[in-house]
Amino acid sequence: MSEAEGGAIRIGVDSGVATLTLNRPERRNAWTPQMAEAINAAFAALDRDDAVRAVVVTGAGSAFCAGAELPDAGAFASAEGHRDPMHWRTLVPPFALRKPVVAAINGHAIGVGISFALMCDLRFVAEDAKVAFAFVRRGVLPELACHALLPRVIGLAAASDLLLSGRTIQGSECAALGLASRCLPAAEVLPAALAWARDVAQHAAPVSVALSKRLLWQSLTATPDETLRREHALLPWICNRGDAAEGVQAFLEKRAPRWSGSPTRDLPDWP
Repeated sequence: MSEAEGGAIRIGVDSGVATLTLNRPERRNAWTPQMAEAINAAFAALDRDDAVRAVVVTGAGSAFCAGAELPDAGAFASAEGHRDPMHWRTLVPPFALRKPVVAAINGHAIGVGISFALMCDLRFVAEDAKVAFAFVRRGVLPELACHALLPRVIGLAAASDLLLSGRTIQGSECAALGLASRCLPAAEVLPAALAWARDVAQHAAPVSVALSKRLLWQSLTATPDETLRREHALLPWICNRGDAAEGVQAFLEKRAPRWSGSPTRDLPDWP
């Protein structure tokens, strides 16, 4: 296992799975410009590393992310005197990576803590975690594509309830709404997320996963016919790659597959 520590995040890699830990436990992992910059750099490096097959994001201590660090009212003022929040929100979205990203929400996820997790492919949540899209209760606006993603994940009425009220819900309600895939005791959240990620790392073809992930996220704005055309364009290509033969052979021989395709080198032109 390799691990890098220090600063706003901590990164470890083991058996093809990277764990990115938000690392400000004394501040309940409150979001800062430095944290965003560190996540951007880490995501870019992990996306380029074919040895990393999946990424799990979690929080140090008892919280996932308690929202943005709240400074004094003028802390984000530009030279012209206008507030500019975007310079500290800018983020490489988890959905842009060519491998699955799982949010292991081990504790409270407020504001950017949950809007960031919403951009991950899956969310596992602690049953007693407090979760809130609290933006309107701070006089600001939900961001990181919340208005597009949340209605597609849980439906328009439920998204309206959470975004327009900013109310706090428990992890158990997240699972009931479909906002989280699994709801578990806090101590079991990270192990469950890592187990899911290791299963992908060990058994799923990286190029197939990268293409399927892109199709899934693009389907949010594509019609079913458009998605069908993309699938039909990609299937002949991938069925004639070495990993397709290897997947069948490994299944017949009841052994672990030995994938050779590279998401960084071998993805086709997008139809």
